[in-house]
Amino acid sequence: MLKNKFYPFLILSLLTLFGCCHVQRRDVLYQVSTIQALSAGDYDGQECLCRLRRHGDFGIGTFQGLDGELLALDGVFYQVKVDGRVNPVSQASGIPFAQVTFFNADKTFSVDQELSYAELTRYLDKLLPSKNIFYAVKISGLFKYMKIRSVPKQSQPYPKLDQALKEQKVFEFYDIRGTMVGWRSPQYMEKLGVAGYHMHFISEDRQKGGHVLDFKAGAVKAELDKTADFYLSLPDNPEFFELNLGEAGGIDAEKI
Repeated sequence: MLKNKFYPFLILSLLTLFGCCHVQRRDVLYQVSTIQALSAGDYDGQECLCRLRRHGDFGIGTFQGLDGELLALDGVFYQVKVDGRVNPVSQASGIPFAQVTFFNADKTFSVDQELSYAELTRYLDKLLPSKNIFYAVKISGLFKYMKIRSVPKQSQPYPKLDQALKEQKVFEFYDIRGTMVGWRSPQYMEKLGVAGYHMHFISEDRQKGGHVLDFKAGAVKAELDKTADFYLSLPDNPEFFELNLGEAGGIDAEKI
C-alpha cells in the first residue's frame, strides 16, 4: 500500500525535475560561430534567422556572404545593406555569425556629457560590477556625431575579412537620434568573439544603420543587461572544419 502511494509522488518529482531542466534561460549570450572563423572568410550561414530568433530578441551579427550588418532590437531583426539603408529580413536568411540574448536591463544610466566612443566605454567600464562576464549594451538617444559602415555581399571564393572590409562604405551623421545595440565581452573572449565593445547602430526612424566606428554622444540612456551564461553554436560545414584557427590572434572591434 505504501509503495502505491509513493509512485505518484515519484512521478511528480521526476516531471518537475525534467521540466526545470528544460526551462529556457533568458540571460544567455547565444553565439553563432566565432569571430576568428568570420575573419578567416567563413561567411556561409549554417543557421537560419528563424532559428536564431528563438534564442534572443536583441543582438548583432551579419548575413550569408557577409551581406551587410545584422541588428536585433525589441524582437525585430534588421539588415543594413552596403548603402547604409535598413532592409526587411527574410526568416530563411543564413547567419554566419551573430550574438543574441533576450534583453532585460539590469542597470540604467543617463549620460548628458558629449563623450566619444572611447570616453563613453571607459565611463561604462567603471560602473561594471565585473569585467569577467558579458553585458548586452543598449545606448539610445541623441548622438551629436555618428560614424558607421556596412559592407557589400561577397562572392565565393570568399576573401578574408580584412580584404572584404576594403570595400566597406562609411557614413557620417550629425545630430541623429537612434539606438546602439551590442556587447561588452571579457578580454578572454578575444579568440571567440570581440573583446571589449562591439556595437551596431540604427536610427530612430529605422532607415539608417551600420557597424559603429565612432560617435559623440549627446544626451543618451545607457542600459546594461548582465549576462553570465554563454552558448556557442559552431558551424557544421567543410569550410569551418578546414580552417586553421589555432594560431590566430584576437580580433579588435576596430578591425572588423
